[in-house]
Amino acid sequence: MNKFLKEFKDRGYFYQCTGEDELSGLLNKEQIKGYIGFDCTAESLHVGSLLQIMCLRLLQKHGHRPIVLLGGGTTRIGDPSGKDKTRKILTEKEIERNIKSIEKILKKFLNNNDPKTKPIFVNNYSWLKGLNYISFLREIGKHFTINKMLTFESVKTRLDREQSLSYMEFNYMILQAYDFLELNKKENCSLQIGGSDQWGNIVNGTELIKRYSNKQAYGLTTPLITLASGAKMGKTETGAVWLDEKLLSSYDYWQFWRNIDDRDVIKFLKMFTDLDIEEIENMKNEDINQLKIKLANETTSMLHGKKSALNSEQAAKEAFSGNSLGSNLPTIKIKSKDITKSLTVIELVVLSKLENSKSEIRRLIKGNAIKLNDQIISDEKLIINNKLFKNNYLKLSIGKKRHIKVELN
Repeated sequence: MNKFLKEFKDRGYFYQCTGEDELSGLLNKEQIKGYIGFDCTAESLHVGSLLQIMCLRLLQKHGHRPIVLLGGGTTRIGDPSGKDKTRKILTEKEIERNIKSIEKILKKFLNNNDPKTKPIFVNNYSWLKGLNYISFLREIGKHFTINKMLTFESVKTRLDREQSLSYMEFNYMILQAYDFLELNKKENCSLQIGGSDQWGNIVNGTELIKRYSNKQAYGLTTPLITLASGAKMGKTETGAVWLDEKLLSSYDYWQFWRNIDDRDVIKFLKMFTDLDIEEIENMKNEDINQLKIKLANETTSMLHGKKSALNSEQAAKEAFSGNSLGSNLPTIKIKSKDITKSLTVIELVVLSKLENSKSEIRRLIKGNAIKLNDQIISDEKLIINNKLFKNNYLKLSIGKKRHIKVELN
């Protein structure tokens, strides 16, 4: 078996593949180009997209060249896969802003120095915006049958539930197949990788390439990743685990991995770090808390740098030890005038972004889960005053895992 495919399986990335033996032979013979598409519906990706990013890293590691397709065109339509309702339509400016932001994030994970394997970034709007509808129907549309399109899970689920599926969304699978065809023609791209929910769309692309140009292309999918708790990867009780530090601090990102369920640690070390599989296997009997710190440090270093990872580890130790002035804790700044305007503890928590729902904050206070300077707060009407600040700092904690330093200026 080809080394890339073997490691792809060993790390738990593999779900399905078209023509696996033929793909293995091709990978052994030559460097190929493979692509993954990312929707640009938000200004950042979250950890739910991290498995796909790791696939691109692995492709690069084995000497192949990744293509990152940023869906500036298809984002204007919306992928119905895994959705039970039509997505909100974004403005042109919002999509362009999201594309630039997501590209910056992806460049942190990929090696941009080697010209042979340097990632190629493309925006499918460049070829979709100028399509002639009549010509597209004649040249591309003729290769698709409604009968088959209705069998794909993304369509079938919506129809079975009698949920609305717009004609605009129905076209998405044709446009994604067309993306693969365009990349095959322009970049000689022969592989598309995606999540298991993209299988139908990917197969459409390989079949379109075969019919249109008689070339062989391949599809490779990854499994749906859920936490041991059953929760969807990328979501927590406090919201999405973003990859952009403007939306989630490196400390909170580190904490997400540090607090992973014990049952997920070895699996996630394989999936989301560059550690050798053999090395991970030898770690199985080590202290689980040390393994969690290892996971948190490796994943955080990859995105935010080694220094941020070590600072986050130190901040966690300081928070755990009750050091209210921990220098490495994430910090928010509030102005003195906000204090004089009768800022309540509930409003302070909202400002900190540790929790957004006021009703949830009240529930947490009743459960003795909120602390100021390590002291439990039982009064939801407590007014924040200058006396609570020590050397202009205040430590706000929710439970044992979420801490932030509030600086008065």
